[in-house]
Amino acid sequence: MPLFGNSFSPKKTPPRKWASLSNLHLLDRSTREVELGLEYGTPTMNLAGQSLKFENGHWVSESGGFLGDRRELQRLRKRNQQLEEENNLLRLKVDILLDMLSETTAESHLMEKELEELKQHSRRKK
Repeated sequence: MPLFGNSFSPKKTPPRKWASLSNLHLLDRSTREVELGLEYGTPTMNLAGQSLKFENGHWVSESGGFLGDRRELQRLRKRNQQLEEENNLLRLKVDILLDMLSETTAESHLMEKELEELKQHSRRKK
């Protein structure tokens, strides 16, 4: 039995009568949207002077100028494809050149080794 009593046991608080004192949860959906501003609309942004909006998972131009020019988009895609093909060709050429360089370096090292062996062999004979 504690000498001075149990000072660390807090009293229980009484339960709350209402979860919220606000009556907004009693309003219907449309009134809540008007009161609380829950209708945001579609996200929009301005990029390089063009206004874009997000619809169905894609950014779409509102004015039709930036993404609406199909010919420019096709030209850019074609140019991108050409550059990718050129890049792949250049990578292949670099790989071939590196293989040729490593082969030539290996042959050079073998020739130097053979030359050193011949020099040592000729010194022993003398």
